[in-house]
This record gives sequence, structure tokens and C-alpha cells, in this order.
Amino acid sequence: MTIKLDYSDCHLKNVLQSINSIALIGASKTQQRPSYFVMKYMQKKGYRVIPINPKYAGDKILGELIYPSLSKCDQHIDMVDIFVSKNQISFITKEAVSNKKRLRISYLWMQLGLIDLDASKIAAEAGITVIMNRCPKIEYSRLSGEISWNGINSEFFTSRRNGLL
Repeated sequence: MTIKLDYSDCHLKNVLQSINSIALIGASKTQQRPSYFVMKYMQKKGYRVIPINPKYAGDKILGELIYPSLSKCDQHIDMVDIFVSKNQISFITKEAVSNKKRLRISYLWMQLGLIDLDASKIAAEAGITVIMNRCPKIEYSRLSGEISWNGINSEFFTSRRNGLL
């Protein structure tokens, strides 16, 4: 079995066009965290993003109930987006595989900086397509031609000092 790290634009576009729901593992309620930006952006693009984080289970992020784990989730999930540290990837992958049929998981996406060849092999053997070391927000915006303004024109960050302009 060959593990891919180089994904064609066509492949990434097909993945993003074939999904409707994303389980965001490691979702944060903190607006300054990258996982929050990703969730908000993907929601604005029409995806249902289901936050998974045991720390905030039962609360809500951007209107969505936070589940403690994939095993406790009762929502349809097309893609699992892993937004946690590398040492948790294996556990999350095994949890995704064991819940694949019940949740209808087709894709496992590991965020920037996350590469786990063993976990990728486990998921691929279970019939789950794996993408590593990529961000769905960045790929969506790059493939749609929006990348030049994403993050830059968010009106959240500014180089202006308070009270000067």
C-alpha cells in the first residue's frame, strides 16, 4: 500500500466537493485559536462542522453542540479533521475506524504539521481516504481563488495600534 503526501488539486477539490459534514477534533471555543477560524470559515462555506473536544463537551461553539468524542457523537460525519497533537492521532484514527460505519466516515484529514504513516495505513485499510499535513480551510480558499483575502481581511487581526487610527 502506498501512502500519499502529495495530493493533486483535483483530488483535494473532489474531497471538498463530496463532503457536507466535518467532525473537527480539537475544536476550541477560543476565537484566537486556528481550529475556531477553520470551523467558522468552513461553516460559512456551507459545511456542517461538528466540534469534538472532551474539555468543552455539552457546550456549544458557533451554534454547534460539542461532543466529547467520535464514539459519543450521533451525527453523520463525512470527514474527520484532526486538529490535535501528533501523539493523539493514532487513538483518533482507531476511533474513526471503529465508528466508520455508524457515522459514515469517508475521509480522515490531518491538519498542517500532522503526519502519521501508521495511522494513515490503519485508516486506508478500513477504506477511509486520508489526507495529511493540509488544512481544509487553506485548500478550500486556495482552490476557490479566495486565498489572497482569507485571514488578511478577516477584520479580526490588525496591525493598527489601539487609538491611533
